[in-house]
Amino acid sequence: MPGEGHFIKSVAIRWELVRGDAYLRGIPALVGLGMEPLQLTSNVTFFVGENGSGKSTLLEGMAVAYGLNPEGGTSSYTFKTFDSHSALHEGIEMRRDVLRPWSTFFLRAESFYNVATEADRCTMYPGGPGVSYHNPATGHRQLLHEMSHGEAFLGFIQDSSKENGLYFLDEPEAALSPSRQLTLLYEMNQLAEHGSQLIVATHSPILLGLPGAQIVSFDGELLHEIPYEETESYQVTELFINGRERLLRDLLD
Repeated sequence: MPGEGHFIKSVAIRWELVRGDAYLRGIPALVGLGMEPLQLTSNVTFFVGENGSGKSTLLEGMAVAYGLNPEGGTSSYTFKTFDSHSALHEGIEMRRDVLRPWSTFFLRAESFYNVATEADRCTMYPGGPGVSYHNPATGHRQLLHEMSHGEAFLGFIQDSSKENGLYFLDEPEAALSPSRQLTLLYEMNQLAEHGSQLIVATHSPILLGLPGAQIVSFDGELLHEIPYEETESYQVTELFINGRERLLRDLLD
């Protein structure tokens, strides 16, 4: 069961430090963080909300403010292909524990191709670490670009994450089948039980079902915690599965 979040205990925004990016000040959930910090109360915190509600923007800002590459990867990744991240990280204020995580990484589904390219490039250096990523489908070790997108994404997480780590994941379900999402849920639970902290933006009703996780909704004027059954991801999925014929008739007619 995930316990109290510890590497990052709370997050707030000091808007006076954020330059430009006027659109950020039009996102209600982010504006509210300038008035009251968000307390992280579990080793796993999920950010949920409609597209454009600010959840991925805040996750990115926190990861960059923590010193991670905006395009993703571990703390040692410094590659850059396109500068598209917002200036929100300039005003991110996080209350941190005195203990430091053993490892950190930031993964976003849309830029994982670039992370995989950098990871494979490092393994092919003379005297480098060699092929070091486990393919969850075959059990073999391969370069990430020799795997499917989902296999590489999950393999990177499994091989790069460690106990007492801090991990930022942006919509990881985009790369994974439902069965692989269950695998990721298991991995997340194992990491949380061994002292890691995960902050995840997601629409997945599977991942959101992780017992003991904190679910923070970005819908509405202020960030607020909600139970699993009140997430839109759960409600729409439940409605579709249990009333598919009627729902499709109403939608398509």
